[in-house]
Amino acid sequence: MDVGELLNYQPDRGAKRPRGEDSREESRSKQKTTGRDAGRVLVRSEPDSEEQTGGDGEKILQRLMDQDGEDPEGELVDESTVKKMILTFEKRSYKNQELRIKFPDNPEKFMEAELDLNDIIQEMHVIATIPELYHLLVELNAVHSLLGLLSHDNTDILNELTDIDTLHESEEGAEVLIDALLEGQVVALMVQNMERLDETVKEEADGVYNTLAVIENMAEFRPGLCTEAAQQGLMQWLLKRIKAKMPFDANKLYCSEILAILLQNNDKTRELLGEMDGIDVLLQQLSVFKRHNPATAEEQEMMENLFDALCSCLMLPANRDRFLRGEGLQLMNLMLREKKMSRVSALKVLDYGVIGPEGSDNCHKFVDILGLRTIFPLFMKTPKKMKKVGVSDKEHEEHVCSIIASMLRNLKGQQRSRLLSKFTENDCEKVDRLMELHFKYLEAVQLADKRIEGEKHDMVRRGEIIDDAMDDEFYLRRLDAGLFVLQLVCYIMVEICNAGVPQLQQRVHQILNLRGGSVKIVRHIMREYAENIGDGKSEEFKESEQKRIMELLENF
Repeated sequence: MDVGELLNYQPDRGAKRPRGEDSREESRSKQKTTGRDAGRVLVRSEPDSEEQTGGDGEKILQRLMDQDGEDPEGELVDESTVKKMILTFEKRSYKNQELRIKFPDNPEKFMEAELDLNDIIQEMHVIATIPELYHLLVELNAVHSLLGLLSHDNTDILNELTDIDTLHESEEGAEVLIDALLEGQVVALMVQNMERLDETVKEEADGVYNTLAVIENMAEFRPGLCTEAAQQGLMQWLLKRIKAKMPFDANKLYCSEILAILLQNNDKTRELLGEMDGIDVLLQQLSVFKRHNPATAEEQEMMENLFDALCSCLMLPANRDRFLRGEGLQLMNLMLREKKMSRVSALKVLDYGVIGPEGSDNCHKFVDILGLRTIFPLFMKTPKKMKKVGVSDKEHEEHVCSIIASMLRNLKGQQRSRLLSKFTENDCEKVDRLMELHFKYLEAVQLADKRIEGEKHDMVRRGEIIDDAMDDEFYLRRLDAGLFVLQLVCYIMVEICNAGVPQLQQRVHQILNLRGGSVKIVRHIMREYAENIGDGKSEEFKESEQKRIMELLENF
């Protein structure tokens, strides 16, 4: 070996990748695809003479995949290998940081350190396959450095470490890692990082997507962190990103999904969204779909996510008022009339907006904006288009009956008279339709009851005990088979019979007698409904509502 060779000699740094600059670029630009992100990122590399020859692109891709599957230095990955990796990562991370501070305006000075750091990060991806060793990341204080990667282009390793399937493989290791990430204010850091990223640059847009994937993984593994995440600036960022005037893309879809997740079964996040004028943001974004259908399946998914978020928000009474002030009822009414895809979800939102005593103001407003002209045609005939967008007749009829039942419960004075007059017009055709639904769902429930009785009989014969939990399960199955719609229909029947309009009561009893129905059955259904009423409500509300239903039944 001559002097020139000696001076140019570079030691081999292991089997992970060759030393050459081109392969450095390959390694650096290679993006890991996660479960949600599969197919979204292409492998990019610098064009060179080797790649330009036909068919060599496949060889390079294969080589990158082979390298990805190798353990560092070809060793078996165990505790000591992981420790070595983490320590190397810590050293390189520190050196990179030091050089970046020293030469902020001279990237050439820290390029070598940057590439070395990237190499060890690529090697560390293997740790994501062994969650039982996650505790080492915490014990060796690597979590702080991992969080530092958020200001780097390497969010994908955090994405892999928090992949939900991996987390469930070793819950103990996962708990340790998530605790350490939360202690390091991971969500606040991620939000700060997303705020500085420019999504018009593809790599930075991918960084936002990877960051959202980390948040989703963590929220799925530990739903309790949703409140904390929302309060650490995530809710504000999501609302800002959703209303940003940018073309629809995968990130906007993902934001709508994360928002819907944050609001599930969580009154604190619902309240926070209401205080941030989030109801207005949701209504503004949905108003686009009142006269136009979503252009793609992805855009349709985003629309559904925003509707789900709105329904979640309306579970909180304070948000019903914000919905009313934001003219949400007018928007839903327009959507129901326009007959576009949004009609299905608008009906569901309307149901959530008027239900219970807290929906009283919305009920009165809905009548004032001529909503009865919109809802009763949907009651008289279930649109065929509903099936095309994946909604069953039962789901549609449930929402419509629930809205009418809520109005009968909440309306007073002139608005109530207008509602009742709807039932008398055109020779009581609405009552005829009501009775048609009664017998349709009564038959469905009787079939379900038969099956359940058969199952109970078999269980008793086998010596199994039917406990309260089993009874609850059977009741839920009956509700699902159509009992809930039947209860709503019976409630409407009982309400209109008590309205002091003899014509309505006569028509209900006439049809019951004609079709072999029975007042006894209606009473039994309503008593069962009263017994199970008030889930999640106060005991006082439950008692007053039961008393009110019993009084209605006495006069039926």
